[in-house]
Amino acid sequence: MAEDNFNTADISEEEEEGTKMSDDSDLKVELSVFRAQWMSELAPSTDNKKGLPSRSADLKRKQELAREEKASKLFLKAVEQEQNGAVYEAIKYYRRAMQLVPDIEFRINYTRSPDSDGVGMNYLEETDTNKEIDDLLSYFQQQLNLQEACLKICQPDIEMTQTHISALPMEVLMYIFRWVVSSDLDLRALEQLSLVCRGFYICARDPEIWRLACLRVWGRSCTKMVPFNSWREMFLERPRVRFDGVYISKTNYIRQGEQSLDGFYRAWHQVEYYRYFRFFPDGQVMMLTTPEDPVITVTRLRNRNARMESLLYGHYRLSQDTDNQTKVFAVVSKKKEEKAPEYHKNRYYNCCSPVQEAEHSFHMGLQLSSGGCQRFNKLNWIHHSCQITYRSTDETVVTAFDIDKTYTPLFFARVKSYTASSEKPL
Repeated sequence: MAEDNFNTADISEEEEEGTKMSDDSDLKVELSVFRAQWMSELAPSTDNKKGLPSRSADLKRKQELAREEKASKLFLKAVEQEQNGAVYEAIKYYRRAMQLVPDIEFRINYTRSPDSDGVGMNYLEETDTNKEIDDLLSYFQQQLNLQEACLKICQPDIEMTQTHISALPMEVLMYIFRWVVSSDLDLRALEQLSLVCRGFYICARDPEIWRLACLRVWGRSCTKMVPFNSWREMFLERPRVRFDGVYISKTNYIRQGEQSLDGFYRAWHQVEYYRYFRFFPDGQVMMLTTPEDPVITVTRLRNRNARMESLLYGHYRLSQDTDNQTKVFAVVSKKKEEKAPEYHKNRYYNCCSPVQEAEHSFHMGLQLSSGGCQRFNKLNWIHHSCQITYRSTDETVVTAFDIDKTYTPLFFARVKSYTASSEKPL
């Protein structure tokens, strides 16, 4: 028994020594592989000299791709936040994306799209398709025709028990759109309505709406679209006055006052006043000259039947000369008010010379131009005269005023309250 135990002990010791030898050999092999790899990284090989990218270059390229992909995800997340109205959150994501890749805004369309569950997948697809679309209106019409055999303008995003607007006939929808434009030609509201969905975009581009708008502005002079491609293009590009606000000018000058009683000094007065013009699509115009600030005066011009002592009413017309300059000619006067007849019982009344009643009308010529970022927002004075007609003799006296520095240009200011409600459809 003692010999057997001794033999087994010798065998176990030999096995342990064998395993130690194998482990040592494995470590030596790993060390040799590590040394070879390390030396190959330190010393450039002959393959690198032939132009093949090294591992450091591959690692650097992978890091750049990873950084660009992360920046694109952050940028698309910022786009989604901005579309949802979270502007502050969008700014944070924009800043983080630009810190990673400063020109990510211009490179995002050319990078590979994020994962299927990543943010902004639809945005990338839409931006790519928009580049290939020349006519967005025909593209939307084609998409609606492909979706269903029965053409529907739009579809609800969520299930609802009430009747959706897509169930209305096309004629009713177009009548609603004409109410949106209204008789005041609020085409800005129509453009905002077209951003709701593809179907509303198609309805907002209906040629009949834009044709009626052009007829309201230019009348018979716009029976043809030439040289424009569409009625919408004519309304946007052809010079015209704007109706959703007022044209305002501010005038300052210094006037010499009377001398003091002791003759020691003479007063000087600084005069400041405003001129207001508001145009309507039906050819009417209102003019007001007052020293009050626009904040107070603009609200009073909301209604065309406003009652103010210095408010003048009249009509205007657009004229386009051969030099392609559009001019606005307006004639305004005091609004006539019916007065009850007065019977004078004084016996000496007929003996006195009666006061001659006269009608005052002001004729103005303005040149329409564009200034700054807005279009058709500036009116320059070219003519101003006063015509007095005496009723008793039908005599007319015309007084022309010199256009000097006091006739400052009028600039347009949009007033949201003017188009807040609709009285009549287009």
